[in-house]
This record gives sequence, C-alpha cells and structure tokens, in this order.
Amino acid sequence: MEYTYQYSWIIPFIPLPVPILIGVGLLLFPTATKDLRRMWVFPSVLFLSIVMSFSTYLFIQQKNNPSIYLSIWSWTINNDFSLEFGYLVDPLTSIMLILITTVGIMVLIYSDNYMSHDQGYLRFFAYMSFFNTSMLGLVTSSNLIQIYFFWELVGMCSYLLIGFWFTRPTAANACQKAFVTNRVGDFGLLLGILGFYWITGSLEFWDLFEIFNNLVYNNEVNFLFATLCAFLLFSGAIAKSAQFPLHVWLPDAMEGPTPISALIHAATMVAAGIFLVARLLPLLIVLPYIMNLIALIGIITLLLGATLALAQKDIKRGLAYSTMSQLGYMMLALGMGSYRAALFHLITHAYSKALLFLGSGSIIHSMETIVGYSPDKSQNLVFMGGLRKHIPITKTSFLVGTLSLCGIPPLGCFWSKDEILNDSWLYSPIFAIIAFSTAGLTAFYMFRIYLLTFEGHLNVYFQTYSGKKKSSVYSISLWGREGQKVIKTHFCLLPLLTRNDDERIPFFFKKKYRINSNVRSMTVPFFTIPNFDTKNIFSYPHEPDNMMLFPMLILGLFTLFIGVIGIPFLNQEGMQLDILSKVLTPSMNFLHQNKENLMDWYEFLTNATFSVSISSFGILIAFFLYKPLYSSLQNLNFFNSFVKSIPNKLKFISDKIISVIYAWSYNRGYIDFFYITFLIQNIRFFSEIINFFDRRIIDGITNGFGIASFFVGEGIKYVGGGRISSYLLVYVSYILIFLLIYFFKAEEIFFFFKYF
Repeated sequence: MEYTYQYSWIIPFIPLPVPILIGVGLLLFPTATKDLRRMWVFPSVLFLSIVMSFSTYLFIQQKNNPSIYLSIWSWTINNDFSLEFGYLVDPLTSIMLILITTVGIMVLIYSDNYMSHDQGYLRFFAYMSFFNTSMLGLVTSSNLIQIYFFWELVGMCSYLLIGFWFTRPTAANACQKAFVTNRVGDFGLLLGILGFYWITGSLEFWDLFEIFNNLVYNNEVNFLFATLCAFLLFSGAIAKSAQFPLHVWLPDAMEGPTPISALIHAATMVAAGIFLVARLLPLLIVLPYIMNLIALIGIITLLLGATLALAQKDIKRGLAYSTMSQLGYMMLALGMGSYRAALFHLITHAYSKALLFLGSGSIIHSMETIVGYSPDKSQNLVFMGGLRKHIPITKTSFLVGTLSLCGIPPLGCFWSKDEILNDSWLYSPIFAIIAFSTAGLTAFYMFRIYLLTFEGHLNVYFQTYSGKKKSSVYSISLWGREGQKVIKTHFCLLPLLTRNDDERIPFFFKKKYRINSNVRSMTVPFFTIPNFDTKNIFSYPHEPDNMMLFPMLILGLFTLFIGVIGIPFLNQEGMQLDILSKVLTPSMNFLHQNKENLMDWYEFLTNATFSVSISSFGILIAFFLYKPLYSSLQNLNFFNSFVKSIPNKLKFISDKIISVIYAWSYNRGYIDFFYITFLIQNIRFFSEIINFFDRRIIDGITNGFGIASFFVGEGIKYVGGGRISSYLLVYVSYILIFLLIYFFKAEEIFFFFKYF
C-alpha cells in the first residue's frame, strides 16, 4: 500500500499527453492528424481509464485501512519562506478521483459520436483532456498555493469549453461572463490564502489546520481578521459552485456543447467549490459566523435555483438551475457541519445530473434532425413532446435521473437528500421548512421537463411536411380566457388547442406554435449502426448511436445503485456502519464527528415518508398541469359542477400569482437586470468619468507642457539661426532696453506706456 501511495503523484499527469500530442500533430502533420481525428478518443479514454483503475485501488485501500498520506518537496526556499509542492491522498481525494474519472470516461465516449460532425473535434478532446488533468491536480493538491494554481487552470479550461463555438455571439458572451464572474471569487480566494499565511505562516493543509486551531484555542488570533480571511476563501467557492450571488454565469454556460455541461457543470468543475469548502472545513468549523454564512448562502441558493427553474423553456438551462439548487443543498450541509451528508449528495447528484445532461444531449440530437441545428428550437421545450415513442431508451434513462433527483426511493439522491433534510431539522426549523419545500419544487420542475419532452404529442410544424396547418391558442390564465375555444366548460387546467382537446400547451408559454400531426405517425428504428464514413439522415426523431446510449445506460446503473454506499448496515460487532462513513473515518475524526453513523430506522422512515410525500405532491401537480388529464375529467358531472362553483375572484387571484411566478422565473429573479442596471452601468459611467479625467486633465496637462515647449523651441530656433544681422538686432534691442531703464525712472516708464 505504501508503494502505491508513493507513485500517486503521477495521477494528474496521465491524461496530459493527449493534448500535447494533438497540438504537436496539428503543428507538424495537420492533414494526417485531421484525417485520423476519430482515433484520438481511444488514448483519451485509455489514459483516463488507467487513472480510474488507480483511483479505484486507492479507494479500496482507504476502505480497508482509512489513512492519510502526504508527500511534499520544497520548490524554493528563501529565508523563512518555503514554497512546497506535493500530493495528498485521503478519503476526500479518493472519492473525488473516482467521481471525476468515472463520469469523465462516460462523457468522453459519449462525445466521440456527439461531436463527430464538428470541425473542432480535435480541439474539443484536447480541451477535455487538459481539463481532466487540471481537475485531478486540484483534488490531489496538498497546499493552498497548489490548489489555487490548478483552480485557475480549471477556470481557464471552462472558459475555453463554454466558448467552444466562439463564432456564436451567445457562446462568446457566455464564456466572458463566466470568466469575469469567477475572477471576482478567485481574487477573494487569493486574498484569503495570503491572509491565512499571514496568520499561521503555513500553506500546507494539515499544518494550517493544527496551527490555526491552536491559535483559536489559546485566543491568540484576531477573530475579525480571521473571519474576513475565511470569507474571502469562501468567496472562491461561491463563484466556482454557482452560489448566490455569483451564480449568474452557470445558466449561460449551457451555450457550450452538451457533454461539457454533463462533465464540468454537473459533476466536476461546479463541485470544485464544494470540494474546497469540504477540504477547509476543519479550518472553518471553528469560526461560527462563517459556518452560519455558508448555511445561509446554501439555503438561499437552493431555493433560488428551484424557483428560477420553474419557467425555463431551454431544457439545458432548466437542468442548470437544478444543478445550482442541488449545490445549495450541499453547501447547506457543509454549513451545518454535516460533512458526510454533503459528500454523499455530491456523489449521488453527480451521477444523476450527468445522466440527465447526456439525456438532454440525446434529446437535442433527435430534435436537430427535424428543426435543424438551431439551439432556439432543438433545445426549446415548446417544440418537444411525444418523444417517448421515438427515443424510448433515452426516455427511460431520463426518467431514472428525474426520479433520483426528485428523491424517490430507492434511487441514489433519495438517501443523500433525506440525510440533509433530516439534519436541517436539528440545525434550524426555518431552514428545514425551506429545504423540504424546495424538494417539492424540485419534483415539480423536473417532471415538468420530463412531461413536456416525452409525453403528449410532438409539438413541431415544418414546411417539409405536407398537411393542413393548425395553430394553437394560448392563454396564460389558468382558468381560460373569454373568446378562447373551450370544450364543454370554461374551466381549463391548461389552455386548449383549437383542433384537439387532448393537445395542450403549458401555461408558462406565451407564444403560438404550429403543429403538424404527420410526424407523430412515423416509426423509428430501435438503434442505429455506427459508421465512420457515412451518416444516417433522418427526418424524424430517433435514438442516437449506440456509442451515445452506452454511457447513458452505465450512468443509469450508477444512479440506481450508488446510494448503497451510504446505507448503514450491521457489521460484525452489531453496529451500523456504511461504506462511506468507514472511508471518511480519518476526516470525521479530525472534525470530532462520530464515525459510526448510528441510525434510528423508525425516525428515518418517518422523515423519509414526509419528504417522499412532498416530492410526490410536486410530481402530482406537474402531472395535473402538464399531462392531458382534462379530457378524462371533463366528462365527470361533479367536476364540472365544482368548476362552476369556483368564484371569479379566486380565478383572478390565481392568475395573478401565476403571472408573478412566471415573471420571476422567466426573468431569472431580476438578478441579471439588477447587475446590468445598478452595477455594470454604474461601473461604465464611472469608467467614462475617469477616462475623461485621464484624457482631458492628466493628458491635457502633459500635452500642454509639450505644446508650450514646442512653441518656445520654435521661437528660440529663429534666434539661433546663424545670421549675424539677427544677432546684431537682438544685441542692439537689449542695449536700448537697458538704457531706457537706466535713464528713466520706473514711474516715468509706467506713465509713458500708460499714456500711449
């Protein structure tokens, strides 16, 4: 085991040859490299698989004998300052290595087919491999300076991948927005690192923890300054993990390719902030104000992300806000000190959300065959519906991920989210109520996405199909509007189409869209055969290639069974102990937390019943609003009687509430508007003032001296022109002036000039 740990330093460098070889190949042999571009997926997957095997072995060693291995070496020494580099292998490192490599391999396999048509195929895999190197270096770092170095590399890779299609203005703006927003947090992180080095004189994690805890115990540290430095460290995690108020970059980051969203915006990069807080938790846990702030930011983020996801029409943007909300759960758990629960939810959410993003990529892939390559259409939920008949495998995998994220047992997120919800009752009843309510919102908006995508009929009209054009009528009112065609009653859960009462448009959508029924009767093959030379051309939704389905099936299995690692079982001594707690024993001992994780199953089942009931209620509302149930209810007399008995005032109030919710969610909580209006515009205004002062005042004074010197020089050059007559004229003039001053008094001279 010691021999294995000694060579763990090589882990971050194993995927590095891929971007190097791609760059050298494009430089020296560009034609051959581009012609053989599909071969580069093999070394990318191979090298990351080697890392996964190594990481799995380390995880097994940690499970059998939990320990911490640290190896450092000095890079530079100057008097009392010593800059060291090294690697740290502990339970947190082993968990993150498994997470990064497993999701990364699936995404690379998926990307081979997804990006095969793209001209930037080689550039994509070079960026991906370099990102994997940066992320692996981040989680194995042994000190703050080293982690900051890889932190910036991860940010650089995210900038390149978000703006991968940089010729699109939206993608270019999105990567710039992500870069600037993360720079705010990264600057705070750098200041926090320098502050704690000032306090402790060390940057190594375990030395830093011990020294700082001793200083706090002996009351030898300024708590105000230490709290400020801790907040600055936390600001880096706020930006990287898209926590309020630096979350605005994450939804726009969906402009990058879908595999990027599955990897860095669901499982790895956004998890870097959670990883940093978990790594620094022994440092932060002795500062109660910071812990309360972490919990507060987490609860705000999870609620805000859930509310903003309610009315999103872009499927990837809806999943992005879902990611933001789930990261809020993890941050809340860390703020409460629930170290194990936060990491458990980090693992389960990573696999579930990666599955959902890859599923969304499959959906977009199938829609592009109809609407063409247009993100406004292929990613828009308005144009979807009825896809369950055409992409059944994608539908099943997407449903598994949706149920897991909703917290439905026995899927992975059920176990981890319930643990966070249970711990929140002990921390703050108000936080617990918000967390449980958000669980219901999560179930609602996730099943909204699922139902709009797969259920009903295909809501697309294209001129390539023949048939009679049909239009839809939409009203934002939940109860219907005067003049709208409604069958048998004026009550309508969802606005009706003019042609068929079974086809409905969700009430969050205001636009009218064309419908064509010819698409619905088309069949689709169960699978396609991959071909490197030719492409299958379809004119209807279809399942993607097997190389895209395989990673989705593997991630689906992870989603189904990953919760097993956190379920307590009886060991030989009759104590309840789960795999995750056993692996995390050294870290939990350092945090003075009980490693045995005893569970009262009666209390657990009671709380689980409550949380599952809330999630089920959210799912029921989603079915009630987005599933065509009205046709089955309108024939019931008691239902029509109930509808007629509803007061108009109640209908008006409900319409107002829905309008407010829609406006809040669709406009992103007006946070982007606030930043643009009160921050960006004011910064530009002051920048223009400073620019004017610099150009007109500072530069004006400098230029004025220059112009004055120019004119003085121009005048002097005529005096020193080399002509004797000019010299005599000046000489005689000076003599006359001195004679006048000598023979006349000053008063007389003054009188003389005054008179003339």
